[in-house]
Amino acid sequence: MFNMAQLFNNVIAAGTGGPLDANFIANITGIVVFVVALIALRILVWPKITAGLDDRNEKIVSEIRSAEEAREQAKSALEDYERELSRAREEASKMIADARTQAKQLADELKAKNEQELAERMQRANADIESAKVAAVAELHGHAAELATNMAGKILGREISVSDQKSLVEESLAELGQMN
Repeated sequence: MFNMAQLFNNVIAAGTGGPLDANFIANITGIVVFVVALIALRILVWPKITAGLDDRNEKIVSEIRSAEEAREQAKSALEDYERELSRAREEASKMIADARTQAKQLADELKAKNEQELAERMQRANADIESAKVAAVAELHGHAAELATNMAGKILGREISVSDQKSLVEESLAELGQMN
């Protein structure tokens, strides 16, 4: 490689030589080659280097923008998800409340129906008891009438003394007790 300090030292040391001195010409040639190489690099290579750096910079900026857009999209998606989750929770709560209301209403309806059936059964039982009571009273009246007829027939068939009256009442009560 070319060393600039050495070039100047060579020029100063060769101070007695003229422009045709071999060291002087070599030094000038080295300087010219260096300048030409520098210009060639500046024209041919530097634009490629700066273009590559610019492309890399643009790519990095583009990736940063894409990352920011993706972050914004993720944030928006998260907000949408949270909003939908909240709406779904509210809807589920409403559905549960509706189901509870319907279950309570159904339970109340079943309770009312059971109470009505129980009341109807009690009415039928009371009616059955009342009709059985009426039938028993009618049967009792029939037996009493028959007993009274029998007693009257016995009374009319003979004269009754106090002892006969007592014995008729006792017989009638005994007969009444045997019929039940």
